[in-house]
Amino acid sequence: MCGIVGYIGHRDAYPIVMKGLQRLEYRGYDSAGVAIYDGKNINLSKTKGKVEDLRKKSEASMSLNGKLGIGHTRWATHGVPNDVNSHPHYSNSEELVIIHNGIIENYDSIKKELIKRGYVFHSDTDTEVLVNLIEEVKKKEGVKLGKAVQIALNQVVGAYAIAVFDKNKPDEIVVAKLGSPLAIGIGENEFFIASDASPFIEFTNNAMYLEDEEMAIIRLGKEIKLRKIKDDSVVYPNIQELQLNIEEIEKGGYDHFMLKEIYEQPRAILDTYRGRLLADQGIIKMSGIDDNLEKFLNANRIIIVACGTSWHAGLVAEYIFEDLARIPVEVEYASEFRYRNPVITDKDVIIAISQSGETADTLAAIKLAKEKGAFVFGVCNVVGSSISRETDAGAYTHAGPEIGVASTKAFTTQITVLTLIALKLAKEKGVFSKSKLHEFLTELENIPSKVEKALLSNNVVEKIAEVYKDATNCLYLGRGYNFPVALEGALKLKEISYIHAEGYPAAEMKHGPIALIDEHMPVIVIATKKGHYDKVVSNIQEIKSRKGKIIAVVTEGDTTVTELADHVIEVPETFESLTPLLTTIPLQLLSYHIALMRGCNVDQPRNLAKSVTVE
Repeated sequence: MCGIVGYIGHRDAYPIVMKGLQRLEYRGYDSAGVAIYDGKNINLSKTKGKVEDLRKKSEASMSLNGKLGIGHTRWATHGVPNDVNSHPHYSNSEELVIIHNGIIENYDSIKKELIKRGYVFHSDTDTEVLVNLIEEVKKKEGVKLGKAVQIALNQVVGAYAIAVFDKNKPDEIVVAKLGSPLAIGIGENEFFIASDASPFIEFTNNAMYLEDEEMAIIRLGKEIKLRKIKDDSVVYPNIQELQLNIEEIEKGGYDHFMLKEIYEQPRAILDTYRGRLLADQGIIKMSGIDDNLEKFLNANRIIIVACGTSWHAGLVAEYIFEDLARIPVEVEYASEFRYRNPVITDKDVIIAISQSGETADTLAAIKLAKEKGAFVFGVCNVVGSSISRETDAGAYTHAGPEIGVASTKAFTTQITVLTLIALKLAKEKGVFSKSKLHEFLTELENIPSKVEKALLSNNVVEKIAEVYKDATNCLYLGRGYNFPVALEGALKLKEISYIHAEGYPAAEMKHGPIALIDEHMPVIVIATKKGHYDKVVSNIQEIKSRKGKIIAVVTEGDTTVTELADHVIEVPETFESLTPLLTTIPLQLLSYHIALMRGCNVDQPRNLAKSVTVE
């Protein structure tokens, strides 16, 4: 879950590495470090805290000259966040330097053996164990760095993306990957290394992505040497042209990435269905579905696997698929799926959802499903990501880069893709008449403009946030399609404001959570007119009778709930199955404003990282 970046070439490495670390800080921000090699000396600086803390420390304490550099921004796994545990790490000889994203699970047994051989360790990290294992192999076997890395990696268990260099070979960096992402940017006699392409997009549009159990020896003036780690077989590089724009990874005038990404949702939803949805012709074009239509139509069931916000999108999809396409659906936490010995057959379709396409638990679930013979379809946002390569087919969301750790536009674009799939299957199964399908597609086409209208509630939401910013607990309630939205709203508040919040089906409130309600408890209720409106009104009355504070998300023009609630936020009217695309908007804004008023770091909430690449 850490971010790694490296450079070797003709430019000064330090500014490239530091800018890259800033762009990768969403992947981890407990601590950061940088090592710059000038051909004679390795200048290394690292610190607990943010990349900006590292910048101040390094510019005050070390030489910044050098054409080779590596950097790291950390989300701690082994060892608390502090200066010593920060990366990069030296080997005992201080000739090798490494950065690492991932977990070496058998590090303890390796560490004990290395201690017996005289190695001394200064940190609590598994990474320092790995660099010393590489050094031991290099000395014992009398091999070059690349071969030493290969032999060492065949002895470890776990996940990794690493970059390591030897001070005796100033024109070479060795990188390797298993489970954690690694991209190599290729310029004119220069190379860039990063967890994703954002650190080098202004320097080159040419990149390659390592596959699992691949390593590369990157040498100036020579072709990249790609090998399989297990058997040393040659791999031929697949160089891709990047589609990322520099503007997409900047704040663009907004105070925070999260706010920018909330306001990007009308465009992101439009981009997600652009070219796929032809409402006037009643056509949905999705090659991943078109090419595998029989798999979906003949499936006994669809199993959706995902984590966090993507899991909530999967819950919305469960309602959509079963309601519109009449296909049974199960939604599973990917982190639990592989460990409970699930019953999977070749008649099942697995839909794996992940914003980053690198979620370790979801990748593990995909591999298990494929072993059982199921057809696996991926929904993710990042082109070239591991999930896009591991699945049998899939669809990108086209949300554009999402930098804020708390997902917003990922959620709505995932729902958009899943809705398109459900509608296509409904059409193919004959569930919808032509006129009903046309009506549905036209309404979906209108959703971006309705999201824009929902965003106009920002001022109202900000005033509500001022009232409840000091709350210690919140309850979110929804029914049907909007129960997952309640879960997502509660998650957003927890993630960035650190207020305890829970989402519940509104009808379940009386089966326990109602005991929490008093005059100090804010209860956010999604009460749109479509669906179980009368039932939700009854739930609101139950809250009101217990003096709970009611914040209601309602359909424009609502009068019944407006009379009962303490605060009302309106969203445009739409079909019931499309309401999650609108009702989630004010909940995102509410969590944003409350977090801001509480002085929290909106884009980088504590203990979290954007891309969860470890189990």
